[in-house]
Order: sequence, then C-alpha cells, then structure tokens
Amino acid sequence: MLMGSRSLSALLSQILVAFTVELDNEFERRMGEAGYFGARLSLVVWANLMRFAGEGAVSVRDLAAQALAPGNRMKFELGCVERWGFVVLRPDSGSEHRAGWGSGRGIRAEWMVRLTPKGLTASRIWPPLFGEIEQRWERRFGQSEIGRLRRTLQGVADKLDVELPQGLPAHWLGTQEFPPRVERGEKSLPVPTLLSQVLLAFRLEFDGESPAPLVHCANTLRVLGETPIRMAEIPRLTGGSPETSALGWQLKPYVVVTPDAAAKRGKVVRLSPRGLMAQEAYHRLNGEIEKRWEERFGKEAIGLLRESLQGLFDRHKDGVPLLSQGLVPPPGTARAGAQAPSLGRWDVGVAARQRMRDLVAQSEAFVRDPAGTLPHYPSWDMNRGFGP
Repeated sequence: MLMGSRSLSALLSQILVAFTVELDNEFERRMGEAGYFGARLSLVVWANLMRFAGEGAVSVRDLAAQALAPGNRMKFELGCVERWGFVVLRPDSGSEHRAGWGSGRGIRAEWMVRLTPKGLTASRIWPPLFGEIEQRWERRFGQSEIGRLRRTLQGVADKLDVELPQGLPAHWLGTQEFPPRVERGEKSLPVPTLLSQVLLAFRLEFDGESPAPLVHCANTLRVLGETPIRMAEIPRLTGGSPETSALGWQLKPYVVVTPDAAAKRGKVVRLSPRGLMAQEAYHRLNGEIEKRWEERFGKEAIGLLRESLQGLFDRHKDGVPLLSQGLVPPPGTARAGAQAPSLGRWDVGVAARQRMRDLVAQSEAFVRDPAGTLPHYPSWDMNRGFGP
C-alpha cells in the first residue's frame, strides 16, 4: 500500500456505502409511492433477513441458519423489523402483542415469522433494485468499468474458503465461524454482495490479529490522535452517524475522555496508549493483509481490484465526482430533508427531527466530497433501519 493512499478495506467500504445509500434512497422513495412513507429499511436487512422470509412462514431457527447468523442476533433484528411493521411473530395467547414485542426478548427458535403487507411490499421492491442501481452505475462510469469491477470482485470472492452472508453483518461477528465453502462461481451475485463478502473476508483476517476490531480502527480510532478533539466532531470526521460514533464500552479502553477546557460544556477525547497501539496496528495490518492477498489471490488481481475501486473516485464531470451523482437523495426521502416519523413511530418527535438533520448533513458531505467523507468501514445504525 502506497504511503498516503487509502487501504483496500477503506476503498471497498466506501464504494459499498455509496451503493447502499443510493439503493436505500430509491427503496425509501418507492415504499413511499406504495403508501409506506418513511420506510427506511436498508439493503443489509434484505440481504441477511427479509429475503429468506418469502410469502409463507419460516421459523426463527431456519432464518438464522440461512442467514449464517447467530440466533441471538437474528432475534434482535427480528424484534426491530417487528416493531417497524415488516414482520409478525407468533403472539402470546390472549394478548395483542407477545411479551417483549418489538425486541428480541422472549423470541423462541421454533416461532414462525411472517411478512406483513408492508413487508411483502418491501420484498417485491427490493430485488429489482440491485440490477437497476447497477445499471445506473454502468451508465455513470461505463459498462466496461463496472464490468471490470464485478469480475475482479468475483475472482476474489470465488477463492474464499468459507460461505459468507450476502450482506455485511451489522456487528454480530465476534467469534462467529462460517461454514466451509461449497459452491464456487455457481451464480452471479450483485455488486454490493461481492463488495460485502470481500470486505468481510478482509475484516475476519484483520480482527483475528488486531487488538481492536476493524469497525473501530477504521473509524473512531483512525481519526483520533494524541491531541484532544471535541467528541462532537467524531461523526463528521468518520462519516458515521452520531449514534454509531458514540464512545461505547468497546472503545473505552482505547481513548481518554476529559472535559473541554475551552468551552463551558462538552468533552474532548484523545487516544490512550492502548489506542495508539491499535491505531498503529490498523495501518500496519492493512498493508500486511493486502500483501498477503497479492500472494493468495494474485498480485495482478488485487492490483486490478484496487485500480477499479480507485477509478470510481477519480472519474469527474465538470469538476464534480461522478460518484456524487448517486449520493444526491431524491425528493421525498429523509436524506433530502423530508419529515417522517422514526421507524416504528407515528409522529415526528424531537429525536426524529435531529436524526433527519444528521442524515441531511451526512448526505451533503457525501455529495460534496465522497472520497473524504464516506466511512472507511460501514457502521450500520439501527435507528436508520441498519443503514449507514
């Protein structure tokens, strides 16, 4: 990896987020046309959950098995989409809602999951969007460029030794082990699926050697240093949402938080000695893993992959990055400033208005400077339907 250049994992992440934002915006727009205004469920939920539900009923256990997800994580996500009105689970007898409704609490593996009318509408809107957005990218960047990207991603994905989910998991990796690969190159997968699987393979290798997981290293720990910065600046610097940029317990060992001496309120944050070590490991491992991948998958293949990803950032029209075109939100969507209740709620509350302002600000930054503002690793926000 050249000094000053973005890592392969960052390039994969930024292109995946760009594709996700464009597809999610179009999904939200079409759901609104179908009568479900403000339905901001992200494509990762389709890839790892909703596509397995279908028009019949399926058990929680089978959903988790098909999604290659831990049972407890599947229950958590089912609780979310239940609360948001996309699925129903077996209710307790004699009650309107089951105990623990809207959460993963009390869900049993043998319970059956059914799509609601809203969920059925979503399941019919999603599948064609993958091809339609990919065609937009072909018109935007050229069919040959997107074809080359697909081939290079497919070439790496076909050589992976384990079966991986079709969507990049939302924080449920940990010690998760995936089954050995059975099929190779048997079917054509959407570009975001290939991006997700190649990025996930990189993350699995990285997390096995790093003191901190890639999702934290590539975002918060990457933008911090020994000089304190205001905590409120982290979302802007990482490209993540305020919720996913919060300093939760997993990040606490790597940072030092103190009151902001230059202001009456607020706090500042800097890296602890352990955080500095994690940051150094992040930069070192990115280079080492990319070198290993050149040996494993072929130097030419990884070089072409990097070149294809970087090329999407380099293409401009009238001085504006072509990547920005797909990041402009259509009218009537939350990223365009449309007022809509939070998922699962009927009114637009104070928190919903702030989240919409955050979405608009993030979208404007993405459009203005995709290379400089898109996250270096996707961090899916539950409050955004598990979108970026």
